[in-house]
This record gives sequence, C-alpha cells and structure tokens, in this order.
Amino acid sequence: MKWKAIVAAAALASIALSSVVAADGTHDSRIGMMKKIGGAAGALGAIAKGDKPYDADIVKASLATIAETAKAFPEQFNPQSDKGDAEVNPKIWENLDDFKAKATKLSADAETALAQLPADKTDVGSTLKTLGGACGACHQAYRVKKD
Repeated sequence: MKWKAIVAAAALASIALSSVVAADGTHDSRIGMMKKIGGAAGALGAIAKGDKPYDADIVKASLATIAETAKAFPEQFNPQSDKGDAEVNPKIWENLDDFKAKATKLSADAETALAQLPADKTDVGSTLKTLGGACGACHQAYRVKKD
C-alpha cells in the first residue's frame, strides 16, 4: 500500500515538473497545463468523495501540481503566444492583469492548502471547494464556451 502511494506521488510530482518545463505558449501546452490541473483536482475530488482513501502524499502532490501549474499558466499568454487561437477568449488580452491575478489566486490558494495540509477527506473537500471557486471565477470570465 505504501509503495502505491509513493509511486502515485512521484507520478503527480513529475506531472507538476513537466507542466512547467513543457510550457511554450502554444495551444497544446495551454491545454496540457489545464489537463494537469484537472487531473490533480480529480485526484483530490476522489478523496473528498470517498472514492479513494485519504493519502497525504497524493494530496501534497496534487496541491503542488495545481500551485506550480497555475503559477506558470498566465505566462502562456504573452506577445509571442497565438492570439488567433479560437479557443482563447479575446477578453484575456483585454484584461490580462485580471486573468493573471485569477491564476495567481489559484496558485496561492493551493500553496496555502499545501502549507496547512488537509488532514482528512472532509478537509480535502473544503480545500477543493476553495480551489474550485478560484478555477470557476477564471472559467466564468475567460473560458470559451463550446456549443
């Protein structure tokens, strides 16, 4: 059981590292980074719902992935990035400071949770609610809605 947790934590940690290293401002890197955040949130959600047992290593790795990826994400929207990407809301370019502030808040919320590590599935659920609020604020303002 302990080996399973170690392997899972190592995998999530490598995801966090690769999200920062592979970030190059392209459509694919932005999508990849959002999937990494979604995967980490999914791991936390499984614990919060009781689908998976509480595992501090998984919680730490997931929060670290969210914190690091959210911190790097806004840098994918710079003068060299593809402003013609149909999946990028033009409002990002009009409100880049707000967009970056929302990503910074998500990263800070994840770092705060990491420093005060949730101790059980209830705490993970509360943390996920906070992180979800930060994600949702950005998605409501800037995510392109698909038909």
